[in-house]
Amino acid sequence: MTIAVYPGTFDPVTNGHVDIACRAASLFDKLIVAVYDTSPKHLMFTTEERVQLFHDSVKSAKNIEVRPYQGLTVDYARQVGAKVVIRGLRMSSDFEHEFEMALMNKKLSPDLELFCLMSSLEYQFLSSSLLKEVAQLGGNIDSMVPGGVAKALYKKIPTK
Repeated sequence: MTIAVYPGTFDPVTNGHVDIACRAASLFDKLIVAVYDTSPKHLMFTTEERVQLFHDSVKSAKNIEVRPYQGLTVDYARQVGAKVVIRGLRMSSDFEHEFEMALMNKKLSPDLELFCLMSSLEYQFLSSSLLKEVAQLGGNIDSMVPGGVAKALYKKIPTK
């Protein structure tokens, strides 16, 4: 059985993240969406909320699990028996960052492979931070996130 890990903060999960997860799940026996617990970023959602929101967004996929994790991604991948780390690429700047991270991960764990999926065209522009900014400024993000995520995000934003 080939296990893949799709790590990220997912604050919040977007339709682009769900698309990458579902496409990756169709290629591997098991996909673990690994929600990073101790991010240096300022997060809007707690780890438990981010895990639940992603879980609810992919609950129809039978081979996707959503779990929190801490520490190095390569250590977590080794702990769960994964051979592959999944990453989504939206644009050339993503590639540069992912390439640098892939080289470091290869140094730390030579047996772990990186598998990059290009974002679907309709999600090329989408990022969690941009999405939060649009929502905070009163923009409609309903078509960019799963329904439960939109509701949770609107609850977090103070009303004017």
